[in-house]
Amino acid sequence: MARYLSNLGYELVLVARNEERLKLLSNELKTKSKIIPMDLKQKENCYELFKQENNIDVLINNAGFGIFGRFDNTDIEKELELINTNIVAMHILFKLYLQEMTKKDSGKILNVASIAGFMPGPLMATYYASKAYVVRLTQSVQEELRKQKSNVKLSVLCPGPVNTNFNNVANVKFGTKALSSEYVAKYAIDKLLSEKQVIIPGIKIKLAKQLTRIASDKLVGKVAYHIQKRKEQ
Repeated sequence: MARYLSNLGYELVLVARNEERLKLLSNELKTKSKIIPMDLKQKENCYELFKQENNIDVLINNAGFGIFGRFDNTDIEKELELINTNIVAMHILFKLYLQEMTKKDSGKILNVASIAGFMPGPLMATYYASKAYVVRLTQSVQEELRKQKSNVKLSVLCPGPVNTNFNNVANVKFGTKALSSEYVAKYAIDKLLSEKQVIIPGIKIKLAKQLTRIASDKLVGKVAYHIQKRKEQ
């Protein structure tokens, strides 16, 4: 996403834990960029980030990771880290930057969720639940802004499998072919800039989203369990 936004002419503020990788990325970009090495699962860092950089036009709210395993077996401390990253950090940054953009009556925010946000997710229960939070929060605030006739625009990105480091962190292997991160990044940014509210890359994932609307939650849960079980390494 950073590379594509830079190609479009955007100056960037890059935030992640790994300073060395941030430097390598920054050196690639065509436009001016600032790096801020920071672990966003610490909520104090979210407030500090906003304090340092609050005058932006576009927020990509993208921090997150997954955990695989039966809920009664997974590590609770790791799950709390997931909640702090996928929900708490997302919520704080979303709220702070939205408040600032609302004052100016301009700006765009992309909250990164997952197709997981529309269905039950046995064997990745905490991750799926965290992405449901992102989806529903974004949709709810979208309607609030519409009622206000606000010029601030929100989008939520809901991809399926994407070829990133996600599966290594979650300790899974995808059962279906993953889309390239380059394709998803370009698709997401293009749809964000055209003010698409719910962004779902890939025809298979669009079809999966439609199936969740007509099938029962129980059936979707059974199918999801089967799919997740195949990911086990």
